[in-house]
Amino acid sequence: MSADATTAPSPAATPAISPIILLNPADNVAVARSAIRPGETSAIDGVNPLRMIPRGHKIALKSIAKGDAVMKYGQIIGFATQDIPAGDHVHVHNLTVGEFGRDYAFCVDAKPVNLLAPEERATFMGYKRPDGRVGTRNFIVVISSVNCSASVSRAVCAHFSAPGVMDRYPGVDGVIALTHGGGCALNTKGEGYDYLTRTIAGYATHPNVGGVLMIGLGCETNQIPALLEREGLAESDRLHTLTIQATGGTRKTIAAGIEAVEKMMPIVGKAERTKQDASGIVVALECGGSDGYSGISANPALGHAADLIVRHGGTVVLSETPEIYGAEHLLTRRAARPEVAQKLLDRIDWWRDYTTRNNAEMDNNPSHGNKAGGLTTILEKSLGAVAKGGNTTLEAVYEYSEKVTAKGLVFMDTPGYDPVAVTGQVAGGCNIICFTTGRGSVSGFKPAPSLKLATNSEMFRHMEEDMDLDCGTVVTGSETIEELGERIFARILETASGRQTVSEELGYGDNEFVPWQVGAVM
Repeated sequence: MSADATTAPSPAATPAISPIILLNPADNVAVARSAIRPGETSAIDGVNPLRMIPRGHKIALKSIAKGDAVMKYGQIIGFATQDIPAGDHVHVHNLTVGEFGRDYAFCVDAKPVNLLAPEERATFMGYKRPDGRVGTRNFIVVISSVNCSASVSRAVCAHFSAPGVMDRYPGVDGVIALTHGGGCALNTKGEGYDYLTRTIAGYATHPNVGGVLMIGLGCETNQIPALLEREGLAESDRLHTLTIQATGGTRKTIAAGIEAVEKMMPIVGKAERTKQDASGIVVALECGGSDGYSGISANPALGHAADLIVRHGGTVVLSETPEIYGAEHLLTRRAARPEVAQKLLDRIDWWRDYTTRNNAEMDNNPSHGNKAGGLTTILEKSLGAVAKGGNTTLEAVYEYSEKVTAKGLVFMDTPGYDPVAVTGQVAGGCNIICFTTGRGSVSGFKPAPSLKLATNSEMFRHMEEDMDLDCGTVVTGSETIEELGERIFARILETASGRQTVSEELGYGDNEFVPWQVGAVM
């Protein structure tokens, strides 16, 4: 044997990865990293699995008596409906929600954000708009004021989607139809009307939008002149309006709409990408089709990326009020001021009343797909969802589709239904979306690009053409939350600079403009 051979170090043994993921020492359940099968899996931390535990699902680490709290993330996710022996599968058959006190402790965990100086911030190539906001895309949008003008609005946009047409208009990313199912037979003094007009105005003034054509029927409740006056808008070389009745019918309005868009093309196309610092980034934090890994991999990694965006002077917008229900105390404790915490609780109270009036319950989650993926109660789902917001101070709470002006972490009151939630966030000014998914959500949200973050590698491989990033690396142990968060942050900057997301490449985003309809339809 040579001297080199005798002195060469032995390769280090690869440490075995536990088949379970324990999220907090106080927990009495853990999550299966992959499927656990009795007889095939030896004792785990002294616990023998009693039955099949699907991947992403929970296993009891100790005996849990009927009525006792089940703990995950160091928090209560529900209560045992029967005695649960150690090693048993914990899910809908033996776990449910229940009422218990929460320590809202306003502002006790709020900490000053360690902001980077402007010269130290990351940069991206974006469109600086006259109001100071920065766009990540440059679209012209055709917005219907009412469902009755939706077909005409889509017909105008169809002209510009024909092969070769947009080649004549360099600098413009496309022409989008933003159509919806409302706009008439609603109370102009109600919340629904507020939400609709505010949402339309938010898209019309969005930093990713360079030109706007609004098309109405003419006799609808949501009158365009009233909307413009209400929202402080006016017609210009970048904002045109038409009504079908005044223009003379369908074909004449389509022709007039095409002409109006063509006139805007040279103006909108003059915009150029310039170097901007990351303070111009406003990210919508969203999750859909969540699974048992969402709160373990993609959501906390996105939370780390969110903290980085905040440090670089940017803004991140958490939403989906019914899906932070049960975890709201984690946000009130981080509120910058007592009135911010109170406003969040006020919105929770509004939802309690809203669900009662509509014969529903706050615990209407998780969905079928969530349960199949390992989530059992709304408390468990919410605790994982809140992780998207990272660890910085909660600076403000906004109502649906309100313009976001604060920097840092903010919350917007929205439903949990993804198209409605993201519509509100985009209306508020979000110029990019980070969407975590464990089951495989595929939607896009023009005019804002949407990054899809897969919570587990199996789904990422199965739906690779629909996913931008594999976050299952945290589950397998090949990447830390911090490392993945850095990678997400880098992809956000690349996307903001023009890199296409997979949902953009697939053409998603034409059907996801869904303003929140609240109130009676008369």
